[in-house]
Amino acid sequence: MAESVQVAVLGAGPGGYAAAFYAADLGMQVALIDEEKNPGGVCLYRGCIPSKALLHVAKVVDEARHAGNWGVTFAEPSIDVNRLRAYKQGVVDKLTAGVGSVARLRKVKFVQGRATLAGPKSLKVAGASGETEVQFEHLILATGSHPTKIPSLSLDSPRMMDSTSGLELPDVPKSLLVIGGGYIGLELGSVYATLGSKVSVVEMTPGLLPGADRDLVQVLEKKLKKLFANIMLNTKVVKVAEESQGIRVTFEGEVAEKEQVFDRVLVAIGRRPNSKIPGLETTRVKIDAKGFIETDPQRRTAEPNIFAIGDVAGEPMLAHKASHEARVAVEAIAGHKAVFEPQAIPAVVFTDPEIA
Repeated sequence: MAESVQVAVLGAGPGGYAAAFYAADLGMQVALIDEEKNPGGVCLYRGCIPSKALLHVAKVVDEARHAGNWGVTFAEPSIDVNRLRAYKQGVVDKLTAGVGSVARLRKVKFVQGRATLAGPKSLKVAGASGETEVQFEHLILATGSHPTKIPSLSLDSPRMMDSTSGLELPDVPKSLLVIGGGYIGLELGSVYATLGSKVSVVEMTPGLLPGADRDLVQVLEKKLKKLFANIMLNTKVVKVAEESQGIRVTFEGEVAEKEQVFDRVLVAIGRRPNSKIPGLETTRVKIDAKGFIETDPQRRTAEPNIFAIGDVAGEPMLAHKASHEARVAVEAIAGHKAVFEPQAIPAVVFTDPEIA
């Protein structure tokens, strides 16, 4: 099979599907390519949406516990992990199916499968029903990112989790160590702590949420010190080893107990761009030292008809930044005067209290 379109979009997250929809609205023929059965990307499948579904549950549990202060007393909640997991998955399925419906309504050709570039004007998609060739005038790369792995802390064990497996909620462990005091670690740590885990957080810098305003973090830290069993700053993990009782973790830094055992360990130390796109070497697209695809202010790469947006095109890795870049890239393709030059990009941490 072969398709020929004006714009092909590789990756169907909040950058990719926003680009595809806007290009279709401007009257272009569009193909949107992704490995999932519906658009959604990391945000809807493995990020913003499942985490907010779980944070909502955690907030309800927390409010029920505090209602006694107002004279309304509830029994301590019992957590049915299977039903909670099903609720979270239901939210994800509903929203991704909804985005899929919007794609069909906008006459966007959705191609499911793994893409390989075959030069600056075509790509091949290997899917369940065989291979499809997509020829295009313009291509927008919106391939997203994946959780960062530390080779020295990689342990082939189900007890070791990243943000993706952490959101799958395999169980509520008795004790959990979160490696990384950034927004992903604190959001997920808050969920597990509220559901009943004894959560410890380790952060190698002197404060939680590096990069956020200290006066805001101070307010959050006060709450987290009550919620978490332990917050270890200026400390790093130097070794992990599996034992029959759990994962033995060795620390280095400002911590009294240099070795501790946890039921599970969640590694949340950031994300890396998905710039190792098969066949990218057949184009002139350049990748910088950090692994991001280099673009100009219109999000155009060194290959004039190829653009890059979202996580793969640079920090900050935020859904709404990707959606805005999508608009800039599509307008540039359409010949409009468009440039990506934000004065500021808003960001929110969905802990309790939330920080913006």
